[in-house]
Amino acid sequence: MKIHFIRHGKTFANEKKLYCGVTDIPLSEKGISELFKLKQKILYPTCDFLVTSSLLRTNQTAEILYGRNPDLLISDLNEFNFGIFEMKSYEELKENPLYINWIKNYESAKCADGDSKLIFTERIHSAFNRLLEMKAENIVIICHGGVIATIMELLFPNTKNFYEWQPTCGRGYTFDTVSHSVIEI
Repeated sequence: MKIHFIRHGKTFANEKKLYCGVTDIPLSEKGISELFKLKQKILYPTCDFLVTSSLLRTNQTAEILYGRNPDLLISDLNEFNFGIFEMKSYEELKENPLYINWIKNYESAKCADGDSKLIFTERIHSAFNRLLEMKAENIVIICHGGVIATIMELLFPNTKNFYEWQPTCGRGYTFDTVSHSVIEI
């Protein structure tokens, strides 16, 4: 089985460098345009079964890249919940004591009204294990950069750090479950 992970197209939050996890926003005009351009350059993987998170930006990406709605929505593949930091920039938060504490203790601290890295990682690992039980040859999962990076860290520990695994919008990885190998999309 091959599992193809593709990051959704750009949103205005990506463009403005805002923390956007669970806020349900659409793709930006630039994001839509970029996906159509990528679709002309890249041969996206064959899709027997299409999965997205439950957020609008992943479903819009699925429609652009595959011309259809997903077969399954998995809300456990939603991005990190940044709680009260959602839709704010570093510049807006850099002097906020709650933010400073979270950044200094990222591995263990929970965002106020949001996730901790541990909660997020457990949720993503659980969702990924359910995907491994599916009976399809080529599963395409359109989700989020943090989700993809977390899964890649699980599959290939100590090879790249979280940020190095994050693909750009519209890109991702193909994981071959038989050879336990990965290639970039």
